[in-house]
Amino acid sequence: MLSVSRPSLRVVFPPEMTSKEEEAVDDSSPLELTDELLAELRARSQEFETATPQEILKWTVDRFAPRFTMATAFGPEGMVLIHMLAEVGPATPIFNLDTGYQFPETLELGERVRERYGIEIQWKRPELTVEQYEAQHGGPLYKTHPDQCCHDRKIRVLTESIRGMHAWASAIRRDQSPDRAKASIVGWDKKFGLVKVSPLANWTKNQVWKMITDHSIPYNPLHDRGYPSIGCWPCTRAVLFGEDDRAGRWSGFAKTECGLHT
Repeated sequence: MLSVSRPSLRVVFPPEMTSKEEEAVDDSSPLELTDELLAELRARSQEFETATPQEILKWTVDRFAPRFTMATAFGPEGMVLIHMLAEVGPATPIFNLDTGYQFPETLELGERVRERYGIEIQWKRPELTVEQYEAQHGGPLYKTHPDQCCHDRKIRVLTESIRGMHAWASAIRRDQSPDRAKASIVGWDKKFGLVKVSPLANWTKNQVWKMITDHSIPYNPLHDRGYPSIGCWPCTRAVLFGEDDRAGRWSGFAKTECGLHT
C-alpha cells in the first residue's frame, strides 16, 4: 500500500460579510424544484450548446453564487474548469473528495492550484480513516465490494459537502463513456437535489488538452504515464493501446463510474 501524506489544512479567514450575505450562506434550505426552474434549465441547456464554457460558468456564478460549488478530482477537464473559474468566479468554493486512497500526484495538484490561482482547495474526507474503515470491514472493500467503498468514501461525503448548495459544476464530457453520452449542459441532478452544470459536456479530449497546452495549465503527471482517467490508486491502472480512457478504472469489475455521475 502506498504511503501518502495528506495536504496540510490552512485556515482561511474570509472578508467580513454583511448580515444579508451571512444569512444567505447560513441558510441551508435546498433549492426547490419547480416547473419554472425545469423550464429555465432546459432552455439554458439548449442555448448553451453553442456557448463557450466560460460563458456557461459566468451565467452559473451570476445565477447561483454563493450557493454554487465545484467538486474536482483534478483531472484534465477539472483543471481546465479551475483555470476558467479563477477568471469568472474566483470565490467559487472548490473541494476534493479525499478518500484516503488517492495518488500522491493527485494530492500535490491541490498545492499547485493554490500556488497558480490563489484558490484554497477544500479537502472533504470520510469520518473514518482508511485504517479504521478497513478494520471495520475486515480488509479493503475495494477488492471485493468497490461500489460500497465508493458510496461510503465518496458519495456520502459529497452529499454532506453540497448541503445548502443550489448548483455544482461537473467536468464530464459526453464522449468519455456511454453513461455520460446524454449529459445535458445544464440540468436537474435528481440524485443530489441541485442543479448540475457541465460546461465541457460537448468538448472533445483534444479541445481540453489544447487549452491545457495553450495556457500552461498544471495537470497530473500520471497522464503522461498512460493514465487518462485517475481515481483512487487501488482501482486505477494505466490503459493499454486501443482501450478507452476509462478502461483503467475498476479493472476486472463491471463498473465504470463511482456513482457521482450516474
